[in-house]
Amino acid sequence: MKPLLFLTSLLVCSLAYAETVVEVIPSTTTLDGSDVRGIHLTASAAGSKRYRANHLEPMFAGTIINCVIIDIKEEDGFVYVPGVKMAEQAKAYARDIPDLEAWLAELKRRNIYTIARLVAFKDNKAPRHFPKLGVRKTDGTLWEDRKKMTWLDPYNQQAWEYDFAVAAQAAKLGFDEIQFDYIRFPTDGDLKSMRFIKPYSSDAAAQALSFFLHKAAAILHPLGAKVSIDVFGLTTSVDSGMGIGQKMTMMAKEVDYVCPMTYPSHYAKGEYGIAVPNDQPYKVISYAMRDAIRALGPASVHKLRPYLQDFSLKGRGIRYGAKEVRDQIQAAADAGIMSWSLWNARASYTVEALRNPVVPRAATPAPAASSGTVSAVSSVEVSSPSK
Repeated sequence: MKPLLFLTSLLVCSLAYAETVVEVIPSTTTLDGSDVRGIHLTASAAGSKRYRANHLEPMFAGTIINCVIIDIKEEDGFVYVPGVKMAEQAKAYARDIPDLEAWLAELKRRNIYTIARLVAFKDNKAPRHFPKLGVRKTDGTLWEDRKKMTWLDPYNQQAWEYDFAVAAQAAKLGFDEIQFDYIRFPTDGDLKSMRFIKPYSSDAAAQALSFFLHKAAAILHPLGAKVSIDVFGLTTSVDSGMGIGQKMTMMAKEVDYVCPMTYPSHYAKGEYGIAVPNDQPYKVISYAMRDAIRALGPASVHKLRPYLQDFSLKGRGIRYGAKEVRDQIQAAADAGIMSWSLWNARASYTVEALRNPVVPRAATPAPAASSGTVSAVSSVEVSSPSK
């Protein structure tokens, strides 16, 4: 795209989304996105008054948690913010959080930083209603991954507009930040039969994702929302794109925060020289953050906000409890990173690990750089460990 044409299209896109916002709710939180300690919430948990009373209130009152990451668009394609025309046309809107706007306003008043998690390209709703937006097969029908889920074509800028519409609506409702997950190309299924609107290449894929984020920031920043991304844990150590377009250093230039999903259970045996990474949570986070800082540079440490593991995967090694969760938080702190998020697909968290602040200490000496080994475990579906 020619520079003038690029700038013109970006300006028009930004203005279009700005015009859809009647009233932007200003943030009253004093927190910066680089100083948050968050937990992921499913839409059903976020919308449950019982969950809020029994789980969130005790955490806000008695732990170091000061941030919630709420699903607003999931991999199945359901959208949990109202007022998005395309979502309604695709029958994707679900009213799981009926008081979302009022609750966000209350969280702001209580100085809780709010993040909207938006699954970008894995989407089992929109492509079935708008087939031209989806990844296709060689015969022209919709391509499906191993779980029979469709995907939006990451090259297709018309598909981007759908995600931007959802993101803009979330910003309008009052979220402090929009976090794009599945900001990548597919990893599983019959990959040879995939067809996009343009031929796939590693460089083109990385450029497309970076341009998507550039346009997203141009739309969301004027609405008062910051932009973050979830990336595979190994992108901190391997900057090849990993066959899915995720070149962390390239993407980081376009966003406010980068959230590597550094779940120890999702690293291959032998990665970082560790026989069973799941059994060594401190070391895994320490080495991953070391590589991330090297890749982004010390001046970009404030952009790093790793996802840490607060769940156990059967057959992967030890079960996770307060010590394992705390070890990961400590490892991040020892690397100079005080901002992080915990992931649990059922929104069930280990409160005992979160009662007291973590004090940074001298980090354990790290081994040589990662081998870069990518296994089926470490490279597939890492953003949702329950699947």
